[in-house]
Amino acid sequence: MDLQPGKTPVLHAPAPAPADPAAWAAEHRHTLRDLVTAYGAVLVRGLDLSDSAQVGAVFGGLAPALMPDTEAFAPREAYGPGVYSSTAWPANQPMCMHHELSYTHSPPGLLLLACLTAPVTGGATALADSAAVLDALPPELVQRFEEEGWLLTRTYGEDIGASWAEAFGTEDRAAVEEYCRAHAIESAWQDDGSLRTRQRRPAVVRHPVTGRRCWFNQIAFLNEWTLEPEVREYLIDVYGPDALPFNTRFGGGDPIGEDVVELINTVYTEHTIREPWQSGDLMLIDNIRTAHSREPFEPPREILVAMAAPEASTR
Repeated sequence: MDLQPGKTPVLHAPAPAPADPAAWAAEHRHTLRDLVTAYGAVLVRGLDLSDSAQVGAVFGGLAPALMPDTEAFAPREAYGPGVYSSTAWPANQPMCMHHELSYTHSPPGLLLLACLTAPVTGGATALADSAAVLDALPPELVQRFEEEGWLLTRTYGEDIGASWAEAFGTEDRAAVEEYCRAHAIESAWQDDGSLRTRQRRPAVVRHPVTGRRCWFNQIAFLNEWTLEPEVREYLIDVYGPDALPFNTRFGGGDPIGEDVVELINTVYTEHTIREPWQSGDLMLIDNIRTAHSREPFEPPREILVAMAAPEASTR
């Protein structure tokens, strides 16, 4: 293990690279998962992963039951069951700190990432410890979010982000309605065929293994004030303030001010660690304990993603 302040923990695989990375990953699965529990994340370097089939086999060896990407806010390309491209997002814009699918009823407890092509510059998957972030936030703000939770509002259209058919994996409206009822999501079809949803989720949860309280949400990431100003103005002009593709509020319905979003993102920045990707790298992330982001980059950049270990207990 290579442990340095401000950097993601790095585990160097034996040299030369294992002839069968999937078999190596399966053999060391419990050790790797223990390292994730200990450090919140671990970057495995030296496996020389080179194609999607190989990555899918490695992911399967680490977590046999991979999750489907349901309720995604942006489309992904599927490379196999449970194996996806990283979320489509402009290369010149940062993807702020968040916990993957924290707004779902059973979010993944484990994220698996593999780098097939490292970017020329930038593009790190940076990390932040959610328990440390929670401790650094103002107690009165944390208390309000603990009491109210947070509210995610979405409008699924055809222009921005994932359509409702892409997000829910079906074109059957009745199936979407049933999914929403089963997962505590308010839903309403609009005259133009779009779908609006509201879902209230806890902002602070206890880690299922350590019991530590964690700041676990996408309050800042999916809020209108995190968007670039010109993008926010355009979306409000086109869709109106109440029909944005996604936005977040306090759990009671009150708007979240720009100052609150800036504060949350500043605290994340103060607790960020990073290690630039190298082609062939593998990363495992504890999705409850550790938030992640994606920094701007110069293309190309190819990262494959899988999710596993749904944590219904966090709800």
